[in-house]
Amino acid sequence: DYRSFDTMLETGVVFVAGLVIMTLLRGTRTRPYPSFKLEKSSVIIRTAAKIMVPFMQIFALYVVAHGHYSPGGGFQGGVILGASLILMAMATDLKSMLKRMTEKWTVILSAVGVLIFSGVGILSIKLGGNFLDYSVWAPILPGTDAIMARSHGMLVVEIGVAFTVMCGMFGIYAMLASDGTL
Repeated sequence: DYRSFDTMLETGVVFVAGLVIMTLLRGTRTRPYPSFKLEKSSVIIRTAAKIMVPFMQIFALYVVAHGHYSPGGGFQGGVILGASLILMAMATDLKSMLKRMTEKWTVILSAVGVLIFSGVGILSIKLGGNFLDYSVWAPILPGTDAIMARSHGMLVVEIGVAFTVMCGMFGIYAMLASDGTL
């Protein structure tokens, strides 16, 4: 299934692009860093965002969980998850959001997504199959056959993709919004 290789390379590209963009935006400055004080949003915007974000995140998890057999998947779900984090940062305050999702955790979770994806492929090889051949997981997953094992393997891959895309989006936004001064 060459589609899996395509998705794995796309996930790697998203991860590397996020790291490069964050590094370039950080850059080397000769002038002091500006403070990134944003105007405080209205009570209506903050309240609406706090109501919308949980629904966005639940929908994103639905998109990720059903992406291996219906429209959606890790990329789409990751974008929705990243947008929910960005919405909270825009509606409340970037600094308070960065206390919850620091730059370090953004990079770590993005890398974890890539490691999940590649780990699935390596596990498939260790179980005697080809790289990203999820059907060989059947003996280690109780009560599954080769078809169900493929479905479970694809779900794990979609979760890894979602981590990478979500963290990449939020990291790029945070760097842009802070003028590279995280």
